[in-house]
Amino acid sequence: MTLGEGKNGSGEMPGAEPAHESIKRLSGFFEQSGPVVVAFSGGVDSSLVAWAANDVLGDDALCVTAVSPSLATDEEADCAALAAEWGLSWQTVETDEMTRAAYRVNDADRCFHCKSALMDQLEPLVAVRGATVVLGVNLDDLGDHRPGQHAARDRGARFPLVEAGFTKADVRRLSAELGLRTWDKPAAACLASRVPYGTQVTVPLLARLDRAEAALRRLGFGQLRVRDYGDTARIELPLDDLAEAIQRREAIVEAISGVGYRYVTLDLEGFRSGNLNGALADGNCVVPAAAQEAHQ
Repeated sequence: MTLGEGKNGSGEMPGAEPAHESIKRLSGFFEQSGPVVVAFSGGVDSSLVAWAANDVLGDDALCVTAVSPSLATDEEADCAALAAEWGLSWQTVETDEMTRAAYRVNDADRCFHCKSALMDQLEPLVAVRGATVVLGVNLDDLGDHRPGQHAARDRGARFPLVEAGFTKADVRRLSAELGLRTWDKPAAACLASRVPYGTQVTVPLLARLDRAEAALRRLGFGQLRVRDYGDTARIELPLDDLAEAIQRREAIVEAISGVGYRYVTLDLEGFRSGNLNGALADGNCVVPAAAQEAHQ
C-alpha cells in the first residue's frame, strides 16, 4: 500500500478530513525534504513518519532507533519487527544520556539532555547522507512541557507532523486508514518518564520499571504506566480497566512484587500520560534556567 491508497479504498473516514488530503500534506513534506534520518521509537507518531518517509523516499529515509536503559525492551523488539514488516532502512544507535549527570539528576530539563544525546548520535549519520533529522512530534505535543523538542529543533531537526498540521487523532486516523498496525498502539514514553522529578534516574531503577510494565502487559493490560516511588509502585490504568484490576488484584500484586516493589498501589484517577509534569505547574519541582529557556 502507498500513500495514495486507503485501507478501504474510499480514501475517506466519516467525520474526518478526506484521507487523500492528509496524505497529500504528509507526502508533500517528504517530496520537498530531501534525505531524512527518522528518529524511530516505534510509537504511533514516529511509526507514521517512518512509514511515510520510506514510502516517498525509499533508501533516502534512514530510520534509527536509540537504544539505552530508558527504552523498554519490548519497544526495541517492536521497532525491529516493524522495520522488517515495512521494509524500512533501519538501524540502532546507543545513546549515552545515562553518563550525563544533568540527565541522571532528573530535574525538569531531563528530556533536553536525553534528546541532545540522541542528536549527538544522529548528526554523523546526517552528515554522511546530507540529510535532515525528523521526529514524530504532533501538534498536541506542543502544549506539554517537552524541552527535548527544543533541543532537537535548535540543532536542525524538523517535525513533519507539525508542519503537515497533524494532531494525535489525525495520526491515529490516517494510520488506521493506511492499515498500519500501530494505529491504536498505546502511548509509550521513555521509562524515565515514570520517575518523579527530583528522584535520581539509575539503570537498576529503569530496569525494574521495564520488568514491572512488561509483567502487567503479560497479564493482558495494554495502556499503562508504573510510576516509581521507592518501595512503592503506583499503577495507572485506563478507567475502564480499574474494575478488572481490582478483580485480578492478587495476580497484579504478585507480578509487581516479583520485580522488587514492597508496596503495590492502584491510582484511582486512572492513566494520565505525562501527569508527573503536574509537579512543575504546582511549583513542587525546581525548573533549571536552561529548561525554562527551552520551554519558552
